[in-house]
Amino acid sequence: MLKPVLRYFADPMCSWCWGFSPVIEAVREQYKDALDVGLVLGGLRPGTREPLSQEQRQEILHHWQSVRQTTGQEIRFEGAMPEGFVYDTEPACRAVVAFSLLDPANVFGFFKSIQQAFYTAGQNVCEAGVLAGLARNYAIDGDEFLRVFMREDTRRRTLFHFQLTHKYGVRGFPTLILQQDNHYHLLSSGYCQFDDLRIKLDSLIN
Repeated sequence: MLKPVLRYFADPMCSWCWGFSPVIEAVREQYKDALDVGLVLGGLRPGTREPLSQEQRQEILHHWQSVRQTTGQEIRFEGAMPEGFVYDTEPACRAVVAFSLLDPANVFGFFKSIQQAFYTAGQNVCEAGVLAGLARNYAIDGDEFLRVFMREDTRRRTLFHFQLTHKYGVRGFPTLILQQDNHYHLLSSGYCQFDDLRIKLDSLIN
């Protein structure tokens, strides 16, 4: 019998997804025998070309404050998103797709590495070189990673993730949708506590 599939729709540069990181880790650990958990790259701001204005930056930092207060996740505010920063999340999403082609078993770990680099170390994870450096931490050759990262089929696979997000009607991140055979259950749209999520999961799979 096939396990139910839990699809986690997220973006590595989404602040509430960073806040949700301990929750999805707990789900993956406690339900590893009962569920297959898949990561779908949502595309928070793919293809953005204009640098953030000061007003946009302040609005985002306000969201970050809410994430830290609600979830307790570490966030570095000093120097975050400096002048001229272009908040294009496509490269970070494509990096996760590229990594999944090289080391699928550790894709959730790599996803978290991008989150940590952006939110706690202030690194520009829109840059290919930064992303390749994170991949090296998993014993992946940086040049090999960049080759896969730049391939046209990797771009298409990333776009497919974005299209899948729209197909499922996902409007925000993080979102969790459980599939049991041909039945789909929206478990969360936005941040939620693990205990609340566990009640919903247990009621559906037990």
